[in-house]
Parts: sequence; structure tokens; C-alpha cells
Amino acid sequence: MAQFDDRQKGFEAKFAHDSEMQFKAEARRNRLLGQWAAGKLGKTGDEAEAYVKEVIRADFEEAGSEDVVRKVAADLQGKATEDEVRAKLDECLVEAKGQLADEN
Repeated sequence: MAQFDDRQKGFEAKFAHDSEMQFKAEARRNRLLGQWAAGKLGKTGDEAEAYVKEVIRADFEEAGSEDVVRKVAADLQGKATEDEVRAKLDECLVEAKGQLADEN
């Protein structure tokens, strides 16, 4: 029975670690997307950083990433389509995971 308990604790620890890494990757993805969008909007410095924070906060409105896509696509109206924002979001997730892997 102890072996089963140890195995269960291992699975729980892995699940917790994977969940934490996914959260960190999505937060970093949103930061990268916000930086990209800020650049397209001509924002720099403190204004760009404030915009990045808005994008990060947008992700807490609902589950999934559609809230972020809607916010950025609306802000970039005429400069990028929702499909382009989604594609960039996917690119940013790959980059974010790579950055996190390099840090560990």
C-alpha cells in the first residue's frame, strides 16, 4: 500500500509542477503578445509596459485565451486580424516555453 501512496504522491507532484509550468508559460506568452501588439500600436517605454499589463490582465476574464485574442484584436483593428493575433499567440507560446526550458 505504501508503494501505491508513493506513486500517487509522485503523480500529484508531477501534476502540480505541470500546472505551474503551464501557468507560467501562458503568462509569459501573454507578455510576449502584449509586447508585439504594443510595438504595432507604436507604444514604447512605460506606455508599452502598461499595455502589456492590460493584456496579461485580460487573460483573467474567462478560461482559455479567447479573452486575450479579443482584446488584442480589437486594439489592433486595421493592423492585424484575429487570425493573425491567434497565430502570433501560438508563436509566443512556443517562445515562452523555450524561454522557461532555458531557465531550468
